[in-house]
Amino acid sequence: MNQQALSSFIWSVADLLRGDYKQSEYGKVILPFTVLRRLDCVLEATKPAVLAEYAKQQQAGINPEPYLLRKSKQGFYNTSPLDMKKLMGDQDHIRENLYSYIGEFAPAVRDIFERFEFHIQIDRLARAGLLYQVTEKFTNIDLHPEAVSNGQMGLVFEELIRKFAEISNETAGEHFTPREVIRLMVNLLFIEDDEVLSKPGVVRTIYDPTAGTGGMLSIAGEYLEEHNPGARLTMHGQELNDESYAICKADMLIKGQDVANIIPGNTLSEDGHPHTKFDYMLSNPPFGVEWKKVEKEVRKEHDQQGFNGRFGPGLPRVSDGSMLFLLHLVSKMRPAKDGGSRFGIVLNGSPLFTGGAGSGESEIRRYVLENDLVEAIIGLPTDMFYNTGISTYVWILSNRKPEHRKGKVQLIDASSFWQKMRKSLGSKRKELTDEHIAEITRLFGDFEEAPLPQAGEGLGRGKPISRIFNNADFGYRTITVERPLKDAQGKVVLNEKGKLKGKPQTDTNLRDTENVPLNEDVESYFKREVLPHAPDAWIDHDKTKVGYEIPFNRHFYVFEPPRPLAEIDAELKQCTDRILNMIAGLSA
Repeated sequence: MNQQALSSFIWSVADLLRGDYKQSEYGKVILPFTVLRRLDCVLEATKPAVLAEYAKQQQAGINPEPYLLRKSKQGFYNTSPLDMKKLMGDQDHIRENLYSYIGEFAPAVRDIFERFEFHIQIDRLARAGLLYQVTEKFTNIDLHPEAVSNGQMGLVFEELIRKFAEISNETAGEHFTPREVIRLMVNLLFIEDDEVLSKPGVVRTIYDPTAGTGGMLSIAGEYLEEHNPGARLTMHGQELNDESYAICKADMLIKGQDVANIIPGNTLSEDGHPHTKFDYMLSNPPFGVEWKKVEKEVRKEHDQQGFNGRFGPGLPRVSDGSMLFLLHLVSKMRPAKDGGSRFGIVLNGSPLFTGGAGSGESEIRRYVLENDLVEAIIGLPTDMFYNTGISTYVWILSNRKPEHRKGKVQLIDASSFWQKMRKSLGSKRKELTDEHIAEITRLFGDFEEAPLPQAGEGLGRGKPISRIFNNADFGYRTITVERPLKDAQGKVVLNEKGKLKGKPQTDTNLRDTENVPLNEDVESYFKREVLPHAPDAWIDHDKTKVGYEIPFNRHFYVFEPPRPLAEIDAELKQCTDRILNMIAGLSA
């Protein structure tokens, strides 16, 4: 059964809930029951062995947990003689038996159902006389791993969350990222390490500070397993939303990951992995979401710890916290001498250019560029995400750049790489094909300037799609240009005291600023661009600030000259002649 048919079947449970539950509440029942049935199916084959081992260790008075984990061949177990099929045999005591069954899971699993607040829904369903029917519905679904792979199961969860988010008017994109975008990010993350990752027995760590339902971690794991079944990727994450956290944790449990590495809570205010460094990292933080709720903790860390904390370089404006996640990931990079790190993060356009010289955003860009951490930025098509149609960009950062990339940044304009989806999902109308992902990965791997091979719709022939810059190309100095204050007779007013005595007073109304590229001499620029227009101007060097911005679209703009005027005139004449003929026909 494919995941769409499966999620449609699970969705049919909603028919039972209609009337007793609002539409926006369906997820509170369907998500935890889906997780419960999946765990029930995963444990089915080893259940008899686990129960026998449990009885044996209880008799011996020994802590049974390690023995039970070995017998279950999973990172969890259940010591109840019940399972979902047996629950069906006692309709009158379904509530008590369901509580008993859930209570006998390993502590990590019990935490999952507590995050779902499942006990509230069990009581509510029981009061409505629906508990047995709903449990029966899920008992009849085959969610065994042989029938539904881990990858399919992840897609089922995402499909369900998206549906519930849509009917609840929530932002589904806060919970997960389109699979093809994750596959692209994973390709870019691992491409330069294929040789290292193909060695037998290699172990690497990966981290997602906004883990959602665990999609990014899962696809990274699938990639490595496909390329080297002998490699192991240990997964770490943190997630704020309780439902998403519960699903992520369940997914990691089934995949044999240590779920103690998946932490609940807000990454920005309370780092769940303090002092831990990682080989790889991936993140799709919320776009344009303000960080006012955690402002106190973030500012405290910035002020008190400086560069020893996560936010030393600067703080962005409170209206958008996505660059705080960028800094958080930078702080998690393994030192280059210990092997270094690489990470990918999805950001909207704002972090590329928002904020002038000296602002928090500019200082963050300055930090990552002057420390040679930015490998590439890839511009994606619009309408790629479920909750927004805006332009998005994948940043790839590393503190172990290969020699040929050092001091350089590659910009790739992949905005023309897409196909229209057969059916829109929320704001998502476009998708990347496998060929698109392969081509973007190749452009990144080749690290060469490249034009678009042929003109697409609305694209000029020869339009560049890959460009390479020096880090300093994105830097500039903002100089303050002063002009003298003049009296009513037009005479320059001089300062009468202090260290500026005898020098012209500044006219603040005429004060102006100029941005001078970092790789250009300020005095030469001033003589060429300012003095011819204002011979009495000077630079106040005390006010000079260094800034950085990445004007992505400007670097890919290709001027297309307008059509000849004669051609436009001929078209207009044809049009007006046609209108005159129509008017003549009407009056005849």
